[in-house]
Amino acid sequence: MKALIAAHAADHAQLVSAVRQVVRKRLPTAFEIVYEYRSWIVISYSPSDNGHDGVLALRADVDVVKFYFNRGKDLPDTERMLKGKGGLVRFIEVETAATLGLPAVKALIEEAIARSVKPFAVAGRGSVIIRSAATKKTVAKTTTKTTTKTTKVSNVGRPASPRAQKKSSRR
Repeated sequence: MKALIAAHAADHAQLVSAVRQVVRKRLPTAFEIVYEYRSWIVISYSPSDNGHDGVLALRADVDVVKFYFNRGKDLPDTERMLKGKGGLVRFIEVETAATLGLPAVKALIEEAIARSVKPFAVAGRGSVIIRSAATKKTVAKTTTKTTTKTTKVSNVGRPASPRAQKKSSRR
């Protein structure tokens, strides 16, 4: 983890570590799912080992550290702290770890945790899972090939499409 942080957010390594400590203190049972991209890393805090269950996330790169609320659009943001215009996710920029201690930010974190679809475990310690972007691409390509093969197999015994008939008549 330290090597990934140093590679992608060297100027922010201490800040990322401090933010991780704050989140781990609040959510000791959360899985930290680390995604490595070309120029940044994302650490998702999830009640399971599935990233899509993540409630909070930290994104770090050379320029900035952002703290994400995966269902931030629906959170009550009376202080107007959240940024972003996406369909679901909102974020705050983190300049110091003390940012997460601000009352408005703490309230957002607590509300996000309370609204989690899956509850966090009450005891134990969550694991750190590192997933590289290369692994995700490989899985996506494999899935596409499998889907293509399935489609071809499912067409056996059916009349060929007009396009396929043209191809076979050219042979």
